[in-house]
Amino acid sequence: GKIFRINWTITNWFRTQAYYDSGEWRATWEGEGGGVLLNQAPHNMDIFQWFFGMPSTVRAFCAFGKYHDIEVEDDVTAYLEYPDGKTVVLTVSTGEAPGTNRLEICADRGKLVVENEKIIFTRAEFPVSKFCRTTTSKYDLPAVWNCEIPSGNDPAHHRKIIQNFVDSIIDGSPIIVKAEEGINSLELANAMLMSSIENKTIELPLDSAKYWKILEELIKNSKFKKNGIIPQN
Repeated sequence: GKIFRINWTITNWFRTQAYYDSGEWRATWEGEGGGVLLNQAPHNMDIFQWFFGMPSTVRAFCAFGKYHDIEVEDDVTAYLEYPDGKTVVLTVSTGEAPGTNRLEICADRGKLVVENEKIIFTRAEFPVSKFCRTTTSKYDLPAVWNCEIPSGNDPAHHRKIIQNFVDSIIDGSPIIVKAEEGINSLELANAMLMSSIENKTIELPLDSAKYWKILEELIKNSKFKKNGIIPQN
């Protein structure tokens, strides 16, 4: 059925100060162009845009150095709207532990929750929108049935994607992840940063030239200095 609302809480990207101190480039405007949105959460936003496509507007609230001594964002809450009316709340952070990774999709024929390597599907036996307008009851809910689906995390997913990329160059194998999908997730991240910096809703497609100027200014005016670099183990 039609999707009404999506909530994705992704706060299981916890990072310590030592992590950020392990390289000059980490969590700087010049080195990464952002923080959690550019380093950790792109994995999730890649999947997000693949599932749901690109929104029409983005309004985000980014906290810069909320939990760490860094100049870029380590905590973000974003509200997205789509032309068909569905809305999204996306939350990402590197400052919470234990964190949460919970994707909830509410639609006309039920609800899907992905969490703790399980997919829980609560199926509405009757379209929710139709039930809402036809029932004579003031409080009843549509009847549902539940289905729990085991879901694992493939530990070799990075290797498989890289191998597929190599195979596509060597022997022309169909590529799994096309370049434009990476561009889409980057556009989402940049739109969230631009929305927070300019304190307004951003329409997509993003004005990339305007954002590039904003990023150049952030790099140029940065006075952030790291106290010391900790070698990585």
